[in-house]
Amino acid sequence: MSTYTTKQGDMWDSIAYNQLGSVSYTDKLMLKNLAYRHYYTFPAGVVLTLPEVSTTTSSTLPPWKQVST
Repeated sequence: MSTYTTKQGDMWDSIAYNQLGSVSYTDKLMLKNLAYRHYYTFPAGVVLTLPEVSTTTSSTLPPWKQVST
């Protein structure tokens, strides 16, 4: 389980982008940390649990955009 300790001024979307790689994970981050859902801008020192995110390429991408592993 990974965690992130907030810095003054952090916001949900910036945490998702910087820690998980995309703002599209903001909802997963919020769902994993429901106790803090009332925050828009975080104070320093809040420890958030980071959700597991998939690093696989979406199957909806055309083959020429998919990365081979």
